[in-house]
Amino acid sequence: MDDVVLLKEETRSKIWKIMEERNIARFPRPVFNRIPNFVGAEEAARRLQELRIFQDAGVLKVNPDSPQKPVRESVLSDGKILVTPAPRLKSGFLLLDPKSVPKSAFSYASTIKGAFKYGKQVDLTELPKVDLIIVGSVAVSLDGARIGKGGGYSEIECGILRELNLIDEKTPIATSVHEIQVLEKIPTEEHDIPIDIIVTPERIIETKTRHPRPKGIFWEKVTEKMLQGIPVLKELKEMKHATS
Repeated sequence: MDDVVLLKEETRSKIWKIMEERNIARFPRPVFNRIPNFVGAEEAARRLQELRIFQDAGVLKVNPDSPQKPVRESVLSDGKILVTPAPRLKSGFLLLDPKSVPKSAFSYASTIKGAFKYGKQVDLTELPKVDLIIVGSVAVSLDGARIGKGGGYSEIECGILRELNLIDEKTPIATSVHEIQVLEKIPTEEHDIPIDIIVTPERIIETKTRHPRPKGIFWEKVTEKMLQGIPVLKELKEMKHATS
């Protein structure tokens, strides 16, 4: 294990431990090995909802984790299209059109079970162009570096969208976190996605990040096990092979 990977692991463990000890963490607990849910997630979502980039977006891709549940609900309540990946991408991407969801069900549709009930599992060719990406994080830095829970799913999701030309270099990426998750500096690897906007219950941080944005999937890092476990990744590879 190299130094950067080790430092990232140490950072995750430190954040999870602090959130548990200070009772900042919320259900599901314990938050170890998760994108941690946090006290104030609703307020962070409200701040995000008020941003111009949110208001101007017609299609938003939001991660399926608990702390971004209020974000997903605000997407639907604002009449916007929600694209959310199934957990670990096992069932690919789900698309939720608020016109097809009863208003009384917006809250439930924002959960994983509800997304499967009210959303449509879409093929890669059916995915729309995405105007704004919202990811969950374990830790972020003021200069826009991000650490997730270690599975690499946010990077794979963004990589797939980039390969399909549904996002580009300028598509904004935001995250909602607790203040305790915002650090001065954190280590990064080449596949890590940078964050443009950090929203906490207390403030909005425009990172003006200079961290490079991955231009797609790092295919040399994709194993056969990953292809078997993530069918959409295998589908993308076959699509690329068919057109090359």
